[in-house]
Amino acid sequence: MIQYVFGRLVMMIPTLLVISFIVFVIIQLPPGDYLETHIAELESQGESVDPAKIAFLRKEYGLDQPMTVQYFRWITGFVQGNYGYSFEFDLPVSEVIGDRIWLTVLVSFVTILFTWLIAFPIGIYSATHQYSWGDYGLSLIGFIGLATPNFLLALIMLYLANVWFGTSIGGLMDPRYLDQPWSWAKLMSVLEHLWIPVVVIGTSGTAGMIRRLRANLLDELDKQYVLTAKAKGLPRGRALRKYPLRMSLNFFIADIGNILPSVISGAEVTAIVLSLPTTGPMLLRSLQSQDMYLAGTFLMFLAILTVVGMLISDLLLAWLDPRIRLSGEVVR
Repeated sequence: MIQYVFGRLVMMIPTLLVISFIVFVIIQLPPGDYLETHIAELESQGESVDPAKIAFLRKEYGLDQPMTVQYFRWITGFVQGNYGYSFEFDLPVSEVIGDRIWLTVLVSFVTILFTWLIAFPIGIYSATHQYSWGDYGLSLIGFIGLATPNFLLALIMLYLANVWFGTSIGGLMDPRYLDQPWSWAKLMSVLEHLWIPVVVIGTSGTAGMIRRLRANLLDELDKQYVLTAKAKGLPRGRALRKYPLRMSLNFFIADIGNILPSVISGAEVTAIVLSLPTTGPMLLRSLQSQDMYLAGTFLMFLAILTVVGMLISDLLLAWLDPRIRLSGEVVR
């Protein structure tokens, strides 16, 4: 096990280096750069552009250098904790993403908890009460959740929150707390606004997890070892938890590699509709404006979390399911 983990950790280094280069090249593929895009916007609005200032900025941030030089400058700084400079926000990238990272983590973490707390009891009930009225009703709700687009549900929840509770949902807090330090009143404002994005983002994930858990658990309940456990007199609840439920969680553990990146990226479309100050809309905006250091930093964080999440899911799968072997040995 130790050798396997060490080998995976060593392989992460070249993997992330290749990903970083691909990310940087893709960001650079559109013609021009941020300054050229900014100049075009100013000229379209009839504003004048100082060529000396543009030349200074291009030299200051290395935009006059070849792409390979820009890449090595960025990646060496990234390793040292210097993520570069955001041209659009005129601030270091670390300052731009600071508060948004924490708000995104908060929304994503609460959404994940919401998804698990709702999906697991319903999925287990539907599997153990197959073809009952409860199973049909919960399955119908699950299908509705899967079929409803998040942006449409967000618009509906915006209206209902305003009409029923008098809460104007637009962002994650009342506007008067935006530039204020954290306090109890600011935290309560965040909690008041938090439930809408959690419900909207978590609906489709909850519905999908219910369907997968039900299908996997039904498959395990029909296997011979479950019948043997019941024949030996093992209580029904313990037999369910100890064997079939544990085996049916493989898909859930395998999803950790996707869950961790979502903690940083958030739900982009929903965040735009709800005007959430999370990292998703900022990532889209940085890609559109070719703010390469900001976009590259976001994408590298996603890549790191994906690689780490895959390692964690592999280790947990080997611990959860004894049929899985990490060493590749043939078990007879």
